[in-house]
Amino acid sequence: MLTEPFRGTLAVARGLVTPGQLRGPRFHRLLPDVHVRAGRAVDLALRSRAAALFVAGRGVLGGFSAAELLGASCGPADAPAEVVLLDGHRQRPLDGLLVRRDRLHPHEVTMVGGTPVTTPRRTAFDLARRLPVVEAVVAVDALAFACGLAPADLLAVAREHRGARGTGRLAEIVGLANPLAESPMETRVRLALVFGGLPAPVLQHPVGPYDLDMAYPAWRVAIEYDGRAHLTPARATRDLERQAHLTAAGWTVLRFRAGTVLHSPATIPATVRRHLAAEARRRGVTLAELLSAA
Repeated sequence: MLTEPFRGTLAVARGLVTPGQLRGPRFHRLLPDVHVRAGRAVDLALRSRAAALFVAGRGVLGGFSAAELLGASCGPADAPAEVVLLDGHRQRPLDGLLVRRDRLHPHEVTMVGGTPVTTPRRTAFDLARRLPVVEAVVAVDALAFACGLAPADLLAVAREHRGARGTGRLAEIVGLANPLAESPMETRVRLALVFGGLPAPVLQHPVGPYDLDMAYPAWRVAIEYDGRAHLTPARATRDLERQAHLTAAGWTVLRFRAGTVLHSPATIPATVRRHLAAEARRRGVTLAELLSAA
């Protein structure tokens, strides 16, 4: 009972809690009159559901909050809940709540588990025009993968909102996006390669029973992101089997972890470039000639 965000006044009126209990250690206040039972992990999804309750009838979830509920998590863990107010409504700024006053068409709002959120197209449009390039592409890729969004749809949304701030950069974001990216970190690795001057890799390239995160098939080079899931014993065993299969098939696998991806992304293209330079020497060509033949 009361494990999800709830309105304190309503819970008191129904006799579920007393005002004193709400002020005590059993409950945590997330927003004015919005509480949750103490001990619940307060993540972006929970903060977003609390924000939706707080602005019920006055606004909808947008930005990272909408993406979170749409199953396309791509925002920072500490991102504030984000709402878009409907016409005629106001809300003063609050800690942990980002308020937007954008114009929304009725068809740009959908329901997720009873919570109104901006549609995948509108959510991607808003994030793409506001975030730095890498973060924008991460968001578009995540929404494309989770929701079946076509990145080019953003340009159609822009035509419906001519003059909206940030729309001039959407063509660049759309050109960099790829709906086959299966995680934000894979997108970051891919962008590090592209911004490092290497060709865009092929995503989810099949080699026998395996699909490679990223690949340069012409050179049999695979680039993979190893996240926390790869640290479990069962996953480590599967990774060894995968590695053995790829090696036997003549592939080189270059793996990168979160620290490198987030804090020294330039290391990624440098590492790949060193490997390709060695491959070029083996073939008796220059690196430029090797790359041009991709």
